[in-house]
Amino acid sequence: MLKVEHVTKYYGDFLAVDDLSFTVKEGEIFGLLGVNGAGKTTTFRMIMGLLDPTKGSVTLDGKKIDYSITDKIGFLTEERSLLTKLTVYDQCIFYGTLKGMSKQKIEERLDMLLEKFSISQYKHKKIKELSKGNQQKIQFITAILNEPKLLILDEPFSGLDPFNIELFKKEILELSKAGSMIIFSSHRMDHVELFCKKLVVLLHGKSVLEGYLKDIKEDYQKQNIFIQGEFDVEEVKKIKGVLAVNYENEYIVKIESQEVVPLVFKKLKDATITKFVVEEASLNEIFIEKVGEEYEK
Repeated sequence: MLKVEHVTKYYGDFLAVDDLSFTVKEGEIFGLLGVNGAGKTTTFRMIMGLLDPTKGSVTLDGKKIDYSITDKIGFLTEERSLLTKLTVYDQCIFYGTLKGMSKQKIEERLDMLLEKFSISQYKHKKIKELSKGNQQKIQFITAILNEPKLLILDEPFSGLDPFNIELFKKEILELSKAGSMIIFSSHRMDHVELFCKKLVVLLHGKSVLEGYLKDIKEDYQKQNIFIQGEFDVEEVKKIKGVLAVNYENEYIVKIESQEVVPLVFKKLKDATITKFVVEEASLNEIFIEKVGEEYEK
C-alpha cells in the first residue's frame, strides 16, 4: 500500500503542498487531480523520493521510498522525457537497466509490449523519427517495462487518437488486475471517470475534494435530465429545484436533487416526449463548481 500521510512541502516561503493525506491499495486506480499549479507535480516527486517533504511521510508497503524501492515504480510524465537520438531499443535498454532489469528480461518485455501496441516495426528506429502518438506509446512502454508495483500516469493519453486510447486503457486495467497501484492524473474528467473509484482534488496544494467517486456524486446531489421532444421550456424553468434548462442537440434540465425529477416528469405528462433520462452530474461539473467555489474564497 502507498501511504501519503500529512505531507506538507515548502519551497522557501511558498507552500506547494498543504497537509495532504491519501492511500492507494494494490490493484487500485487513484485519481490525483487539480488545475495547473495545484501541487500535483510536487506530490509526484515526493512519492518517487525525488523530493523530501517538509513535514509528513510517504511510504510504500511501510517503507520510506528511496533508491532501494524506486525500481518498483514507473512514471509517465506529461512532458516528453525520451532521448530522441536513441533508437527505441536503446532507449528501453537504458531505462530497463536503470530499473535493475537484466538485458534478457528487458528484451522479452520490450518485444511483447511493442507487439501489443502494434509498433514492432519501430524497434530499431530513432525516437525522433516517430510520430507524436508513437512516441507516447514508447514513453508508456518505458514506464511499465519493469512491471511496476506503483505506476504514476500524468496525462497518459496526450497525443493519442481514440483507437490508441483504447489500447492504453486496456493495458492500464490489466496492470491494475495484476495488482499494480496506479495514480492517474488528467485534466480530462471523462478519462478519470473511466478508471478511478477514489480520488483527491488539489487546489493551491490543499485537498478540496476527496473520497470515493460514488460518494462524491451522491453528496453533490445535483443531477441532469436529458429530454427530447416538444414542451413548454419556460414552465419547466419555473419548477422549484430546476436550476437551468440548456439546449445542446437535446434539452438538459439541471436540477438540485433527485426529488425534483417527479415534478419535472409531471409537468411533461401532456407533452410529446421521446426521451427522458436522468443522470448524475459528471465529475467535470463537480470539479468546475468545487474548484470555482474555492477560488472565490
